[in-house]
Amino acid sequence: MRIWTIANQKGGVGKTTTTLALGSRLARRGFRVLLLDLDPHASMSQALGVPAEPPPAGVLELFDDTPRRIDELMRPSGVEGMHLVAGQAGLATLERRAGHRPGLGRALGQALEAVVGDHDYALLDCPPTLGLLMVNALAAADRLVIPTQTEPLAQYGLQGMLRTAAMVARSRGRPLPASILPTLFDRRTRVAVETLQAMQERFGAQVWSDAVPVDTRLRDLQHLLGPDVPESQARGVAAYNRALDWLLARDHLETWQ
Repeated sequence: MRIWTIANQKGGVGKTTTTLALGSRLARRGFRVLLLDLDPHASMSQALGVPAEPPPAGVLELFDDTPRRIDELMRPSGVEGMHLVAGQAGLATLERRAGHRPGLGRALGQALEAVVGDHDYALLDCPPTLGLLMVNALAAADRLVIPTQTEPLAQYGLQGMLRTAAMVARSRGRPLPASILPTLFDRRTRVAVETLQAMQERFGAQVWSDAVPVDTRLRDLQHLLGPDVPESQARGVAAYNRALDWLLARDHLETWQ
């Protein structure tokens, strides 16, 4: 099972949309996919029909004194071959627990080890803050995917995310490949074009050579998760399909290097 962590220390860059788009495209290609919603706001879970009240069983139970198994917590997503472990508001309390319970930094990785043979990919949707949940997700990851809005201010979050990834890689003693996915790109604006070019020049092969365009249809869950349609009807989904091709190719290349 390959674990992709989708994270950025800046909000509003398309992390949840990216997780849903990549996960559903993987599932539609025949892969078995597990989504984990690590955000206390639980936007991905609610988008997939999980009510916030009463609080569902989900990611929080992986951090209990006697953790639940992931396969006991996952639920259908509505896309064949793709399952979800829900987020909950209670995840916001984990930072307080960490001071009294050493070892929580590896809880997520240990939970995922128990289902390695059951899924082909696990995609972890992170909150936009550096804390216990993001550190867990980075420590467990085979790849970090960083959705990054194509505007100057977003570059600060990108740089911070790359520094955090390097720190986690040193701590765990193995590389953490990072792939930068430009999002919310509006080619009609000079600032977006110049920001994308600067990002590609600075970070080179880490950055996808294309970009996910601004596409209001990505807000429509049926459109985002549905079957492929012509690009003229689905620019955003088509871009995510190309992004997935790129990520899979990088996985293959780095596995055999």
